Amino acid sequence: MSPARTAVRTARRPTRAQVRRRRRTWLVVVALLGAGIAVGISKIDVEQAIRDLTLPLQHDDIIRQQAADKNLDPAMIAAVIYAESRFRDQESHAGALGLMQITPQTAHVIERLSGGTTFVTSDLSNPQINISYGSYYLRYLLDRYHGNEIAALAAYNAGTGNVDRWGGADLRASAIGFPETRAYVDEVLGKQQDYRDQYADDLGLDR
Repeated sequence: MSPARTAVRTARRPTRAQVRRRRRTWLVVVALLGAGIAVGISKIDVEQAIRDLTLPLQHDDIIRQQAADKNLDPAMIAAVIYAESRFRDQESHAGALGLMQITPQTAHVIERLSGGTTFVTSDLSNPQINISYGSYYLRYLLDRYHGNEIAALAAYNAGTGNVDRWGGADLRASAIGFPETRAYVDEVLGKQQDYRDQYADDLGLDR
């Protein structure tokens, strides 16, 4: 073998120290990449957990179905559920039940209006039935008050009798007679926009 070739090979062959340095470099790169991936996943998980706590969404398939069936904004249905129950199946002190907090009395009215004949109170613990009844009632209220969302939401919270006295289809937020109902309407309308912004894909909304 010629000295020239030997010199070339010797120049190209890394020393043991170079090999060790390269190995350390690769280990550092791999560690950094692994840490980056872990941090990225953790950040995503934390952001998702925060969103689930501050703006939860469940049963989006039912919400989309009922919104399409009753010509409602799915973000409004989600916002009403948020304001009523935070997506928890529960009973209020007033006896309202389920995700959309429907009283048995209101449920019987909805059943009569919708032509149903088989309702029992325990049905309100079923998400499909509860959201279906709540969405039906929202549609009914919007129609009753000629599309006035403020009046419809105020009636959902405080009853049609109060809303009729406050102005009916012409009701403005400033004319709502109960501070808690005014706060409720403000919360629903605010959360409606939040659900549009943060859950557009889940709710089948166009961006």
